[in-house]
Amino acid sequence: MRYKFTRFKAVSLITIASAISFSCLYAIPSSRKEVKHNLVSVAEKINRAEKNIHLYDSLNLDSLSLSKEAFLYAVHGLDSLRAAGVVKNDSIISIADYSLSSCKKRLFVINLSTGELLFNSLVSHGRNSGKEIATRFSNKLNSFETSLGFYVTGDTYKGEHGYSLRLQGLEKGINDNAFNRGIVMHSASYVNESLVRSQGYIGRSLGCPAVPESLHKAIIQTIKGGSCFFAYSPDKKYIAHTKMLKSPFEFVTADSPV
Repeated sequence: MRYKFTRFKAVSLITIASAISFSCLYAIPSSRKEVKHNLVSVAEKINRAEKNIHLYDSLNLDSLSLSKEAFLYAVHGLDSLRAAGVVKNDSIISIADYSLSSCKKRLFVINLSTGELLFNSLVSHGRNSGKEIATRFSNKLNSFETSLGFYVTGDTYKGEHGYSLRLQGLEKGINDNAFNRGIVMHSASYVNESLVRSQGYIGRSLGCPAVPESLHKAIIQTIKGGSCFFAYSPDKKYIAHTKMLKSPFEFVTADSPV
């Protein structure tokens, strides 16, 4: 079926195109060759933005409550990580949308190559981030709060919570203490729908994105080994300080084992 744009989508693409055109074309190119290169770059970015919006709609992510802003931020950040050679598996992206209640299935694991939603699951936030909805975020040791931003998944191990996945925070001052804080993906008995029904929210972690025991192995197996994990919230402090969504992009290149 031929894809049709709504007025919102068209305006969004025009806005994106205008911003890209301004940054690329008004950099005072030194030659016709450079002008041509800039035009090609603009076209590629517009095409990519169009495909991203198409994917969001085709997966009905709006009906599953994933905000369009969270999705577009995530894929935009992944483009930057890909360009910097930070991610090994750029086909898979995981988004934890912490603007949503913990009652909602707010973890989305998407295969960008095949256009499939692989998992839509409950996921915890840190116990000091809030009760039902996460409203406070921190990068500090012993804060027991969720850290927002972009991560790259590492290797797996068996620890206190069984089969777990290491996460390396990529944003300085925002989540780069994740390794030192022991922030990993693991299973938890308190992440289940029975708690949603009985108390109106799931249990909370010490800052880790914990997932249901019935799904943790499958999720971890899918996203391990260098894919992008994005913890999102429309938190004003994060939006103001992240450099992942601006240019030039800066990444943590620490040698922390993951």
